[in-house]
Amino acid sequence: MSLQELIDALRTSFIQELSTTISVKDLDSLKTKYLGKKGSVQSLMAELKNCSPDERPHLGKIINDLKEEITSHCENSLVRLQNEEIESRLTKEAIDPTLPGIKQNLGRIHPIQQMMDKIVDILNGMGFSVLTGPDVDTEYYNFEGLNFAPDHPARDMQDTFYLENDLLLRTHTSNVQVHTMEKYKPPIRAIAPGRCFRNEDISARSHVFFHQIEGFYIDKDVTFADLMSTMEEFLSKLLGEKVITRFRPSYFPFVEPGMEVDVRCTSCKGSGCRICKHTGWLEILGAGMIHPNVLKKGNIDPEEFSGFAWGMGIERIVILQSGIPDIRLFTQNDIRFLSQFT
Repeated sequence: MSLQELIDALRTSFIQELSTTISVKDLDSLKTKYLGKKGSVQSLMAELKNCSPDERPHLGKIINDLKEEITSHCENSLVRLQNEEIESRLTKEAIDPTLPGIKQNLGRIHPIQQMMDKIVDILNGMGFSVLTGPDVDTEYYNFEGLNFAPDHPARDMQDTFYLENDLLLRTHTSNVQVHTMEKYKPPIRAIAPGRCFRNEDISARSHVFFHQIEGFYIDKDVTFADLMSTMEEFLSKLLGEKVITRFRPSYFPFVEPGMEVDVRCTSCKGSGCRICKHTGWLEILGAGMIHPNVLKKGNIDPEEFSGFAWGMGIERIVILQSGIPDIRLFTQNDIRFLSQFT
């Protein structure tokens, strides 16, 4: 077969293959097959050496014309195929506005964390810094440093989760107090939110772990009046400006004197209901002046400095505000329950 016949056959073969090309990817392969360095057109150039010197210029021009013709066909087909692919995608991915939308199930912050964040925001605004302490601590920081007597019931294994090497799961966030006093010098104004653990039977009213926030302020000339005014301000921001408070004497090993802080029932307004056990009052937190022994354990001179502290359970506040009958609901991951808290 002569070179002219090979050129004509190559042109015919290319046109036939181009007519069956349906994608840009196929077109790229076809272009490489005919115009690549080892393609069919390049192989025609190699055949020129077998032609007579008189035929070479004429046949060389025909081969170059074929190369330009194939290149032009490929460029035109590329534009066509790209438009077809775009049109096909637009057709397949078109949005039907008559179809119902897909509901997005957005997550929510857990109700305990919502209340914790709210309390932290309030106390931050009152000048308290946020500190954290270890969930696993020594008996010294959890009990001894907080003036718990050696025979105090809370030190018993039936009330506390003990681990090895004098370690335990903290029973309150008060363990942060002595850690903080050892690290910083007064004035200290801090809050310590976190989890606590106690060896109790799980029931509607108790659980083996819960959340608490501890607050304490240590400086010169801190008085019981400072504590009461701080509690009034904090509770009014947390529960509303019209909240009515009541202070009752109480005992805690790490404060002296100590007190319980109650608020007028936000549900029945003091007339008595199931939530307040028909007393008209809700017990909110315990507080008091930091015991001199606790200050000494933190290397702070009680003759020069004084302070107050308070602690409150987060679950209790949410239960009282929302009328939740069972503390176990917070940890059961029931979406029906959790989705009510936006």
